[in-house]
Formats: sequence, C-alpha cells, structure tokens
Amino acid sequence: MKDFKSYTQDDGGFENDKGVELVKRVAASMQGRSSGEIMRAVIEEAEKGKRAGTLTNEDLDNFYSLMSPTLDGFRRRKLKSIVERLKRI
Repeated sequence: MKDFKSYTQDDGGFENDKGVELVKRVAASMQGRSSGEIMRAVIEEAEKGKRAGTLTNEDLDNFYSLMSPTLDGFRRRKLKSIVERLKRI
C-alpha cells in the first residue's frame, strides 16, 4: 500500500506490510532497552532484509512514514539518512 487512497480491504492494509512487520519484530525483542540499542537493532534487521532481497525500498519508505511522526526533528532527520543509506544496499 503506497498511500491511504490506494487502500482496499482486500490488500490487508498495513498488516501485510514488511516495514510494519519489521517494527513488530524489533519492538517485541527490544522491551526495556535503550533507544540506541533499538535503533541499532532496526538497522541490523533492515540490512539483513535488504541483502536477502526480502525488504524493498518501498518497505523502507513505509517504515519511515510510520515512524517519523513519532520522532522529534533531529531523530527524524537521522532516520531519513539511515533509510537513504539502506536504500543504496
């Protein structure tokens, strides 16, 4: 799903999105850890997915769109630079 306009009930919405699945996996394993540890784990998982071909640039964009509203300006810019770096893998 690229945006809300293209959402249909049949496509599973965000539930079938790999970016959302990445967030769920990392969140489940990161309870009680620092934000730095969480960020490193997200990057590590995303790198694995990109190298294995299971995580696309669209998935990374969806992940950024999902996470960026929860971050302050500095962290949002940092996440954007990380996503851009991951897209080049």
